[in-house]
Amino acid sequence: MSKHQPILAREGWVHVAVVAVLAMLATLLGPWWVWTLAWVAVVFVLQFFRDPKRVSPSGPDLVLSAADGKVVFAGNTSDPYLERDSYKISVFMNVFSVHSNRAPVGGTISEEWYTPGKFINAELDKSSELNERKALWIRDSLGRDVVVVQIAGLIARRVLCHLHKGDPVSLGERYGFIRFGSRVDVHLPPETFQPQVALGDKVTAGLSVLGRFRSGS
Repeated sequence: MSKHQPILAREGWVHVAVVAVLAMLATLLGPWWVWTLAWVAVVFVLQFFRDPKRVSPSGPDLVLSAADGKVVFAGNTSDPYLERDSYKISVFMNVFSVHSNRAPVGGTISEEWYTPGKFINAELDKSSELNERKALWIRDSLGRDVVVVQIAGLIARRVLCHLHKGDPVSLGERYGFIRFGSRVDVHLPPETFQPQVALGDKVTAGLSVLGRFRSGS
């Protein structure tokens, strides 16, 4: 996968082109209020698909946020993918968040799961079980298992993931995108993970530290 990161997410190029063409047609053919609204839509789509380059912190025990947004869940629960106890951190992205997703840990993709589903409000915890979602199981170099789950939201209708079983991934590497409001869950082993964020905290994908593994665990 290319390491070059355009400022505008490649997942949004078609969307930007379509609204730009419509805005130009509205400017040529429509009344002032129509083309004004059309160009407002162009600005909105441009800001939604912005994708700033980021340099992640490094460290063998770090766990980074996989998404920009607000922590809407942080606590002990169960991991339905690895069928184990987990400490789950969920981050909700609103329509003004950067929507590219980044790997919370480095390692190898041991398994992947895609589940079709509903499109209820991703801020609600039940969306983790009911909405369309794509999960990746990442095993790091020390054998620690982390599951990261992209979850579609109320408006989102497409979860985009560029990693597959067997692929390597680096800490903080950009790996996917979700369109128009969504959520990302990270499942971590509760016996070795020490959280550093709490409910309501604002986090940034690839930069904010969610917590750390206990050294040597």
